[in-house]
Amino acid sequence: MTTTVPVRAALTTADQLAHALADPNTAWPGGRPEGVRAWPQSLAGGASGIALLHIERARTGRADWDTAHTWLTAAVHGEVSAAANANLYFGAPALAFITHRAATASNRYVRVLEWLDAATLTVTRNRLSEAHQRLSRAQRPPMEEFDLIQGLSGLGAYHLSCHPHHEVTREVLAYLARLTEPLPHRSGLPAWWMDVSPAGGRHTDYRDGHGNFGLAHGIGSALSVLSLSLLRGVDVPGACDAVERICAWTDEWRQGDQTAPWWPGYLSMQQATDSYVHPALRPRPSWCYGVSGTARAQQLAGLALRDPVRVQIAENALLAALRDPLQLDKLPETGLCHGMAGLLHAAWRMATETGNTEIATELPRLTDRLITALERDGHENPELLDGAAGTALVLHTLGTGSAPAPHWDAFLALA
Repeated sequence: MTTTVPVRAALTTADQLAHALADPNTAWPGGRPEGVRAWPQSLAGGASGIALLHIERARTGRADWDTAHTWLTAAVHGEVSAAANANLYFGAPALAFITHRAATASNRYVRVLEWLDAATLTVTRNRLSEAHQRLSRAQRPPMEEFDLIQGLSGLGAYHLSCHPHHEVTREVLAYLARLTEPLPHRSGLPAWWMDVSPAGGRHTDYRDGHGNFGLAHGIGSALSVLSLSLLRGVDVPGACDAVERICAWTDEWRQGDQTAPWWPGYLSMQQATDSYVHPALRPRPSWCYGVSGTARAQQLAGLALRDPVRVQIAENALLAALRDPLQLDKLPETGLCHGMAGLLHAAWRMATETGNTEIATELPRLTDRLITALERDGHENPELLDGAAGTALVLHTLGTGSAPAPHWDAFLALA
């Protein structure tokens, strides 16, 4: 099969999905659901996320700016949160992220972006202050301190993407480097080991906490952001050492062999004590916890460290998942976080980064699989992270062959 057929189909399907999401008043079949993810300023599930789709389409000339502006207006409706609950996926930082992309093509958003960016700077510095106080007490980090969705890895991804040479960008990167430094009296466990369960709270199955590899909630996010900073020439003291420390831990727990490696999503204390991960605990190849995210983080780390062996292992890991029907069957969903769209986009990113033709050869088949699933199951969920907006963005990017800077997928720590 040639690549031209799925590219054409990808663009057609992306257009159809985007057209169905053109009007904020009708985007949610049956009415907008209740809950935080549906709030306008939520990047994961609200108007902000759908606005990002239309902004990217307008930036690449695939659509006009009227629809993007309509959704941006819907996203900033109401009181904008710049409180402790604000993060890359919610509140002022989320709105700043999407508005920054719009402002690269239109000066009509400059004034609102200045306000949102100032609010995000304040949020970031408040979070940094709390994080450094925790580090000074030599306490374990809570998940929301450093992860991508709620924490400083996400805010770091924003600042690195929007103003890489700003002082606050270096401050966040310095924190992420410090996060990896060993804590006293905690031998055998990494400094980012959390005292909570993978769900973020206390649980009897995780009395001694867990170590998290994932890109959404684990150390994979810090690895990606630090590696991206090194690749972009934003080097802070300790960043390279931090990347090497994280890589040493992920290497210790890498499973399989070099032709088909994989990493666990997270470790319990029992697994760490036993030095054993049962093969049944291999995560599905999703972005949030699986190889879609972890392999991309490893590829970026390999490029940052100038380690071609690490790059090859990372690409082998993704390629093995793409070629394994059993792994693909574990992703019946179509979305970015848990589904095929996340795997497809990570594969496109990785193939594009190094010109890996083997990964590129697998893209048409996965694209067809995704489009077939959309046609079979429908796409009533409009959300960015788990629904049609994110899937449309992936198909749009594949079809156009471009994701111009500032990259829309920076919120996934993939670029």
